[in-house]
Amino acid sequence: MMNQNEKRMILTSVQKPGRYAGGEYGQIIKDKASVKARFAFCFPDTYEIGMSNLGIRILYHCLNQHENIWCERVYDPWVDMQEVMRAHHLPLTAMESGDPIRDFDFVGFTLQYEMSYTNVLNMLDLGGIPLRAADRGENHPLVIGGGPCAYNPEPVADFFDLFNIGEGEEMLPAIVELYIRMKQDGSYTRAAFLHEAARSIPGVYVPSLFTVTYHPDGTVKAYTPVYDDIPPVVTKQIIKDLDTAPFPSQVVMPYIETVQDRITVEVGRGCIRGCRFCQAGMTYRPVREKTPDVINCQARAVFDTSGYEELSLSSLSISDYTRIDELTDKLLSWTDPHMVNLSLPSLRADSFTKELMDKVASIRASSITFAPEAGTQRLRDVINKNLYEEDLMRAVNVAYDAGKNQVKLYFMQGHPTETDEDLAAIPELAHRVVSEFYKNPNRPRSRQPQVTISVSPFIPKPFTAFQWEPQDSLEEMLRKQAYVGSCVRDRKVKYNHHDARTCRIEAVLARGDRRLSAVLEECCRRGFRFDAWSEYFDYDKWMEVFSATGIDPSFYANRAYGLDEVLPWDVIDCGVTKSFLKRERARAYEGTTTPNCREQCSGCGANRLGGVRTCCPKKA
Repeated sequence: MMNQNEKRMILTSVQKPGRYAGGEYGQIIKDKASVKARFAFCFPDTYEIGMSNLGIRILYHCLNQHENIWCERVYDPWVDMQEVMRAHHLPLTAMESGDPIRDFDFVGFTLQYEMSYTNVLNMLDLGGIPLRAADRGENHPLVIGGGPCAYNPEPVADFFDLFNIGEGEEMLPAIVELYIRMKQDGSYTRAAFLHEAARSIPGVYVPSLFTVTYHPDGTVKAYTPVYDDIPPVVTKQIIKDLDTAPFPSQVVMPYIETVQDRITVEVGRGCIRGCRFCQAGMTYRPVREKTPDVINCQARAVFDTSGYEELSLSSLSISDYTRIDELTDKLLSWTDPHMVNLSLPSLRADSFTKELMDKVASIRASSITFAPEAGTQRLRDVINKNLYEEDLMRAVNVAYDAGKNQVKLYFMQGHPTETDEDLAAIPELAHRVVSEFYKNPNRPRSRQPQVTISVSPFIPKPFTAFQWEPQDSLEEMLRKQAYVGSCVRDRKVKYNHHDARTCRIEAVLARGDRRLSAVLEECCRRGFRFDAWSEYFDYDKWMEVFSATGIDPSFYANRAYGLDEVLPWDVIDCGVTKSFLKRERARAYEGTTTPNCREQCSGCGANRLGGVRTCCPKKA
């Protein structure tokens, strides 16, 4: 263990030592001799990003509510710190106690995006924990995963002892409490615990308890449980009543600036819209809302203990919250007097109103963002965006009336059935948004309009209507990006696009199976890290690893999966049925839209999970 002088010397030798100092206001300290289980909660990216994650804040609070459990935070050190740690043979440690993560009972990872997988393995390696679950002994921590990417856990299955599928507020403490009971009654062994957790706790997936077989063509043949008493398909768990869900009244306050230095409060989970490319819109169903009084009390409690000057309401589509006017009135009654800026992200163009513009300070800034996702109405119908050009033009005129001159528009390229005509329509739509500025008599005449279009390549994701679709080849993605750029004819339209090479690797990892473990393990051996960061992502090196491990990335990214094929994620039930997704895919190719959940229940299957929700009034 380092003494204070050694620690001080190391911290002064790296960028942003506040990332590693610990001791923040609001951290939870317990007597480690008196707790019965210790949980290291790892965010596989930098401190600044991890400290902004609402899920981490909630689950940190949930676990620490239990007297016998101490949950601590762990973040991936930046490259300079990693080099110092390896040079001095220093292990990865937790923020609160400074203890090595290898000494904990559980090491948990939240899997927020596929490109963080190399960071997960890098953190295990820094922590001195064997990468593969099969190589860990009785004295090693149990490595548990959760988060959005856990809905297809197979690419990283060999590195995890178990997964928490779904919402963790109740499930995660239940897993740790089972561990404590088995330790106390003497029945604990690693194997016995994993079997009992898979058998008795809904939502627990233990990869080692499933045998995977493959057809000669490389597709998955079957997932077979090794025990008869564990579910052959693991169903996600949800919090049925969000009003009663645990929520921290005090958060850990960082010493340095983070990505989101603000109060963040959920207003609900799920989405009524059903965009056919959107994984979150399916996996977070059924739609459930908190009541305005609960949201208001939670936000005020965090303000009183933090002093943050901004409040953001978190939702997949905040303007779909059924009581948005009542909620904003309650919040503004105290945020305005305390000069707290109220932020409403995820506003849809068809729900953007002058009333919201007048009430909410944050959307009176110089720019506003909307996501049409496609340039033509035909393609917007294919993806079920249910957004019309007149909705967008009405919204931008509300913004122009209020003095805005900057509009950001998000699109995707590579949707099924897409043509070059659809691509050319992206900048054409932006040109029309510029023209609307000059038509508007109330526009800010002292400024010129600026419309920024950001275009991301389509990535087929599990549990979407497009999960079977191939991604464009890299060459085609690059051609489309150049073509869209060539169609921009106005300097008032700025064009950005996401890196196509990164998107291809993300597609491989999103739709991959257990055989990708060999790829990721080799990536770790070669020192891959921070692949979500452009300065460290190297596509050619990824291709070298695929070649060295005998894996063809096109098999996962660029192949149309068969409609009757066993998919790598079929071992998971997210609530939305495969038959519903197939119906939505067929409707996409017909160019037929599906109404949102409040207009008509489309029978996606998620309502069987229960929950206090807002959905179709006829079939709630």
